[in-house]
Amino acid sequence: MVKAVVIAVSVLVLVAIAGAGGTIYVFHAFGRDLPDYRQLAQYEPPVTTRIHGGDGRLIAEYATERRVFVPVKAMPQMVVNAFLAAEDRNFYQHSGIDVLGIVRAGVTNLKNWGSDRRPVGASTITQQVAKNFLLTNEVSWTRKIKEAILSFRIERSLAKDRILELYLNEIYLGLSSYGVASAALNYFNKSLDELSVEEAAYLAGLPKAPSNYHPVRYAQQARERRDYVIGRMVIAGFIGEDEAQRARSTALAIQPRTDTEFVVADYFAEEVRRELAQRYGESQLYKGGLSVRTTLDPRLQTIASRVLRAGLETYDRRHGWRGPIGRAPRGMDWREALYQIPLPGGLGDRYPAVVISVDETSAQVGFANGVRGTIPLAEMKWARAWKPEQKLGPAVRTPSDVLAVSDVVVVVPATKDDQGHAYPEGTFALSQIPDIEGSLVALDPHTGRVLAMSGGYDFKRSQFNRVTQAKRQPGSAFKPFVYLAALDQGFTPSTLVLDAPFVIDQGPGLPKWRPANYSNDYFGPSTLRTGLEKSRNLMTVRLAQTIGIDKVADCAQRFGVVDELPLQLSMSLGAGETTLLRLTAAYAMFVNGGHKITPTLIDRIQDRHGRTIFRHDVRPCANCQALFWTRQPAPEVPDARPLVSDAASAYQMVSMLQGVVERGTGRVIREVGKPLAGKTGTTNDQQDAWFVGFSPDLAVGVFIGYDEPKNLGERETGGSVAAPVFRDFMAAALADKSATPFRIPPGIRLVRVNSANGQLAELGERNVILEAFKPGTVPAGQKPVLEGVTGAASLGGGAPSSGTGGLY
Repeated sequence: MVKAVVIAVSVLVLVAIAGAGGTIYVFHAFGRDLPDYRQLAQYEPPVTTRIHGGDGRLIAEYATERRVFVPVKAMPQMVVNAFLAAEDRNFYQHSGIDVLGIVRAGVTNLKNWGSDRRPVGASTITQQVAKNFLLTNEVSWTRKIKEAILSFRIERSLAKDRILELYLNEIYLGLSSYGVASAALNYFNKSLDELSVEEAAYLAGLPKAPSNYHPVRYAQQARERRDYVIGRMVIAGFIGEDEAQRARSTALAIQPRTDTEFVVADYFAEEVRRELAQRYGESQLYKGGLSVRTTLDPRLQTIASRVLRAGLETYDRRHGWRGPIGRAPRGMDWREALYQIPLPGGLGDRYPAVVISVDETSAQVGFANGVRGTIPLAEMKWARAWKPEQKLGPAVRTPSDVLAVSDVVVVVPATKDDQGHAYPEGTFALSQIPDIEGSLVALDPHTGRVLAMSGGYDFKRSQFNRVTQAKRQPGSAFKPFVYLAALDQGFTPSTLVLDAPFVIDQGPGLPKWRPANYSNDYFGPSTLRTGLEKSRNLMTVRLAQTIGIDKVADCAQRFGVVDELPLQLSMSLGAGETTLLRLTAAYAMFVNGGHKITPTLIDRIQDRHGRTIFRHDVRPCANCQALFWTRQPAPEVPDARPLVSDAASAYQMVSMLQGVVERGTGRVIREVGKPLAGKTGTTNDQQDAWFVGFSPDLAVGVFIGYDEPKNLGERETGGSVAAPVFRDFMAAALADKSATPFRIPPGIRLVRVNSANGQLAELGERNVILEAFKPGTVPAGQKPVLEGVTGAASLGGGAPSSGTGGLY
C-alpha cells in the first residue's frame, strides 16, 4: 500500500516537473521574438482631427479610423458591464487567461471535430488586446500560445482599467465604427450615457463578427445575439430578470447618425489640411486627434462663395451659350439616358434634363425621375451662341435657335419672369456651368487672419485653389506700389506727371517699347492721384523710370507681393506674377498703417490631450491670464509688427485708392455707401481681371480669369468683371456695420486742392477735394511737371521686356 502511494506520488511529481518543464519550454520557445508589450502603456489609438471655424463650428474632419476616444472611467458602468458579460465575465479575476473558459472551449471544439465549424475560442479581453494590438488574426495554436504569453505579460504591466480602456476604444464594431463611443453614434445616434440596456447589449454582441449581425441585413441574427448578451448580463448579476425581460421585448431600432453640420468651406479646409500635413506629417494629421481652431468667419465665407459664383455666372451669361452638355442617344428613353450620360462637376442647384419637344414659345424637358417641365422662351433669350474671341451670335427669336430634341441641358427652377409675374409650377430656366474661374479672399488687415477663402467656382469641379496656387499677372493692381515708392521718395499725391506718348529703347536688336494708355488717349500734365484713379499707364512708367525701378522692386518685395521683381520698367505695369493672397495681404498693409502682416488660416492647434502646440498670436501678455476682474486696467499687448512703410505714406495711398472708388475705375463700388478703397487690374489682352481693396477693418481681393489664359472679351476689365464681385461682397459683409472712416495718422494734413492740377483751391472753386499731405509738403505756387526721359533705359538696371505694353 505504501509502495503504491509512493509510486503515485512519484508519478505526480514527475508529471508536475514535466508540466513545469514543458511550460518553461513553451514560454522560452514562443516568447523570444514577441512584440514589445510595454508599448501599450503609451499607446494612443488613432482619433479624428477636427477643423473648427473661428466661432467653433465644424469645418472638416480627417481620419483613417473615425474614433471618439473615451476614458474608461467616463464610460457608463452599464455599457462596460454589457461588454464584460459578452466577452469576459471574469475579467477582473483572471491573470490574462480564463482557465475555465479554455476548458469549456476545448470540450466544444472536441464535439465539433471533423465538422466545418470554425474552432471556438475562449479569449479574454486581455488576449483580444494582445491580438488586436500586437499580433495578427491568424487562426492557429501558435498564435494562441503567443497570445497567452503576451496576455500574462500585459496583465503584469498594465492596470485592468487601462486594458479595458484600450479594448473598448480600439475594437471595430461595424458601420465604420472604431470604439464603443463611435458605434453608439453610428447605430443609435446617441452618446454612451444615453444608451439603454438593450442598445448596450447589441453593441456588446458585435465584436465577434459585426457584419454577421447587421441590424438591417441580418435583423433576426442581430436580435438573437442581442438577447444572448442580455441573458449573459443576467447570469453575471449585472441586471435583474425583469429588466432583462423588458429589454428583450424591445424591438432592435436603429437610428442613423444625424448628419454632422459642417461649414461649407472646401478650399479653406483643404488649405488648412495641407498646412497641417506639412507641419506635422500625414500620420499626425489623420491619426493624431488634433483640434484646430481656424480664422474662418462662416458668415463671410457664405457670402464669399455666393457672390463669387454669382459673378462668374453673370460674366458667363454675357458671353453666350456654349451648347448642351450632351445628346441622348436616338430612340433611348430620356430617363435612362440621364443615368448613362456623364455629368460635369459643379452642377450645384442645377438639374440635368433632356429636351423632349420644342415649339414656338417653349421647350419641354424631362428629368431622371420622370417629371416633365417647361422652359419658356424668355428664360433662354440670353443664350445667344458663343463665338470665338468672346463674340456673340444673332439674337434668340425662337427656342429652336438654342435647343433641339434630345439635347441634354441643365436647368434651374424659375418662379417669376422679368416683370415679376409668377410662372406656372414646373417652369425652369436654361442654365450652364461657367467655364471661367475666379477666386476671392477676405482677411483682417491688422492681424492677417484669413476670414473667408473661395478658391474657385466649385471645389468638386476643381480643387485647384486660385487664391494661393494661381500665379498671375496683377496688371494695374500692382500700380499702387509704384506710387507708394514715389511717396516714400518725397513725391505728393499732387505732384504733376506728364501723360503723353513715351518710347523706351530696349537695347541693340530689340524693338522700341511704346507703352500706351488703355484708351489710347493722352491727357497732359496730371496729378499722381489722377494717374492712379484713372489707371494711366504712361504716367506710371514715367514715375517708375524717374524714381528707379529698383525702388519699386524694393517696395514690392517689402510688402510681400513678389520675392524678387525683375528690374524692368514693364514690371511697373504689373507684368510680374503673384497670387491673390499675397496681393491682398500687401493691400492690407496700406490700411493698417504700413505694418507687416503674415496671412494665416490657423489661430491655434491643440493635441489630443488639449495642450496647445501652436498659436499664431505669440505676443507676450503677462496680464492676459487673469481669472477674475478686480478692477484692474485692461492689459496692454505690445505691437510687434515691423513697419514696411511710413504710416503717413501708407495713408496717402489709402486716400488715393479711395479716390479710385469715388472717381476712378472702381466707381461701380460707390453704391455700397461705406468708406472703401481699392484698385482695378486688367492684364494684356484682357486675360485677367482683378479688384483688390479694403474697408478700415477688412481687406478683400477678387481675381477672375480662365485657367488657361485667354481673352475675357471686349470691355471686360477689372472694373466690369471683378469690381462688381467685390462690391457685392462688401455690401453684404458690411450691411450691419456703421460707416467707419479711414484712420488718419498723426502729422497728416488734409488740404483743399483743385483735383485737376493739385494746386491749393481758391474760394468758390469747383472740383475741389481734400488732399493728404505730410508736414512741409503742402504745394505753394506753380509746380514742375515730371516728364521722364524718352529713349532712356529703366533706372536701376535692365531694359523692359517686350510684349507687355498695354497692361492697365
